[in-house]
Amino acid sequence: MTEPALEASRYSFSREGREILRDLSFAVAVGERVALIGPNGAGKTTLLQCFLRILKGGTGSLRVRGAPLDSYGQIDLARRLAYVPQAEAWIAPYTVRDVVEMARYPHRGPLAPLGPEDTAAIDRALEDTGMLPLAGRFVGSLSGGERQKALLAAALAQQADVLLLDEPTAFLDPSQQADVLRVLGRVRRERSATIVSVTHDLNEALAHSDRVIALREGRVAFDGPAAALAEGDSLRLIYEHGFVVGSHPRTGRPVLFSE
Repeated sequence: MTEPALEASRYSFSREGREILRDLSFAVAVGERVALIGPNGAGKTTLLQCFLRILKGGTGSLRVRGAPLDSYGQIDLARRLAYVPQAEAWIAPYTVRDVVEMARYPHRGPLAPLGPEDTAAIDRALEDTGMLPLAGRFVGSLSGGERQKALLAAALAQQADVLLLDEPTAFLDPSQQADVLRVLGRVRRERSATIVSVTHDLNEALAHSDRVIALREGRVAFDGPAAALAEGDSLRLIYEHGFVVGSHPRTGRPVLFSE
């Protein structure tokens, strides 16, 4: 039996005396596409950063492909997990291509030059995200949406087993959002990649995820198939707000409207 890509077992995390994550238990299967939702301050970004060891500590356990998180060296962890953070305030004194090249570090020696496989992965990631024409631009000169796509290109070039994305379609116009979602779908199909995305777009979660995990006040408030999110009182309990459920005129899938 294949070990889960990610697993939390009774995991809690506190920072500056405040408990942010509380007794979380769940497992994400290899190749699964999961939307992580919940109100602001629910602990979504914190959870991603704990798996990435950006934030360290906590009680209970986190596991990656069946092994305790603490058992991984940083290079080995980077081969398993790639991260796309929120790009709103992300500025770096590098070109887009520089940023994507740096993401190849798990596959190279400390001072090793780029090899043919590195160059191919970089070019493919830039092309897939539509960033190839902007590869020579400095990150600081980009719009928020362009920076978001540059970070996604870097994560794709890293070729990790799991993509952890923090609002990957934020700041993008509808056409760019559709492009990014198509890229993620293709990466999942072609690489059997596992994708966990924080999103505030509930309709995106319904349309593009197998499963939704919702956090509220640091606890799991919902964990189930995406379609089930629109049933019953789940959303009202998560957000303390009402929603009207409709149907997409072409696909018939549930569509949510705020009351």
